[in-house]
Amino acid sequence: MAELTLDTARKILDAAFAKAAELKLKPLVVTILDARGVLKLAAAQDGTSLMRAEIAHGKAYGALAMGMGSRALFQRAQEQAYFIDAVNTIAKGALVPVPGGVLIQDGTTLLGAVGVSGDTSDNDEACAVAGITAAGLKANAG
Repeated sequence: MAELTLDTARKILDAAFAKAAELKLKPLVVTILDARGVLKLAAAQDGTSLMRAEIAHGKAYGALAMGMGSRALFQRAQEQAYFIDAVNTIAKGALVPVPGGVLIQDGTTLLGAVGVSGDTSDNDEACAVAGITAAGLKANAG
């Protein structure tokens, strides 16, 4: 697979929402970007709170922009807050450096990223990873 197809993105989305239902999580937004950072698919469950779509997009965008899952960005923010702040300034505030942004890989090939928001960051990340794994791809959460 050389690129992220819409069919694969749908599989990721469906499996992420299935994981959320299994865990009985709060309503989520799942955003899937291709390797260029272009929106492939996004959906919000009924009852999501305001700004969840922007946060999910920021988690996926940050992972892609920095080439690492947003858990690694979160760790970097703890260790070098000035660096992440500077990068986020350059990105016009588009990065959300907390867990829940996961790179999608086919072997070593980057296909895109998934961002999830709505519950705790750890639960958001678990849903992203479950979706990617269900599609037969490698999840890199950082």
